[in-house]
Amino acid sequence: MLLALAIAPISNLGATKDRSITPQLAGYKAVRVHYGPMNQMIMAVQINGQPASLLVDTGSNETILDTDTAATFGIAPSPRGLRYIGFTEINGQLLPVAFLQSLTAGSMNFGSNAVVLRDSPRSGRGKRQVDGIFGLQVLLGHKAVINCRTQLVFFEADKSRRKNLSAVASSQKFTRVPMHREGSGALTVPCMIHGAPGRLLVDTGAFVTTFPDTLFKSLGISSEPTGMSARFPTGTTQRVSVAQINDLKIGDFKVPSSKFAVAALPRFALRQGDTKISGILGMDTLYICRAIIDLAGMNLFLK
Repeated sequence: MLLALAIAPISNLGATKDRSITPQLAGYKAVRVHYGPMNQMIMAVQINGQPASLLVDTGSNETILDTDTAATFGIAPSPRGLRYIGFTEINGQLLPVAFLQSLTAGSMNFGSNAVVLRDSPRSGRGKRQVDGIFGLQVLLGHKAVINCRTQLVFFEADKSRRKNLSAVASSQKFTRVPMHREGSGALTVPCMIHGAPGRLLVDTGAFVTTFPDTLFKSLGISSEPTGMSARFPTGTTQRVSVAQINDLKIGDFKVPSSKFAVAALPRFALRQGDTKISGILGMDTLYICRAIIDLAGMNLFLK
């Protein structure tokens, strides 16, 4: 989910130091990220030896590159070439899958990977904040741990030295919320709003936490128009309202009272496999709640 909206830009909050979790994890290699002006968690990488910037996106199963940008890295879908793999469907779009020879970030070498190519209306290097998406395919494959507050992503390098994050987080007063991977590949966590149970999509690619207007109407929660719009990967846009929520819980963690975005979310976001989604847990809330996304243990830690 890529919402072109930022109610609380992380870049305006500054790089708050958080010593609650050790900056290094035994058995892992750390890669630093930074936040763009629209709450984008951006990772500097090397694609086929050339510098690039990718959006770290737990809401995407695939690694995705803009078609024009990929061509500058020597990546193009050619039926006669070795890089051509096939096609895959994302949100109703049939997109070509190509092959990149090398992907690295910091001291971490991810080797060769399949990559989905997608045309962007803002194609062209130098005109975009990011060149593509760093998705779950690589993050899960390397047991990533994403610390949203300290702006570090850890990748497993030595299984024998893997740290027990649950024990560390518990000692630092974090609340553990089990994550589940749905049939669609999406990561979800349990939630409670106005006493109604549901599940939230854990999406670092969503710039703000957003709830469907139909849910809030059914719960009797009023919202106020903002004049802002949300843009989705399918190209559709929806007007955005905001609503005050004082009783949102994620697992056993009570989220601080705040205003959240409300919009008519598309069907592909509201249904993940057999699971009905109650909202999208975006970067603003993940940052404020000091979220640590542990893909090795499939836990979300909040504080």
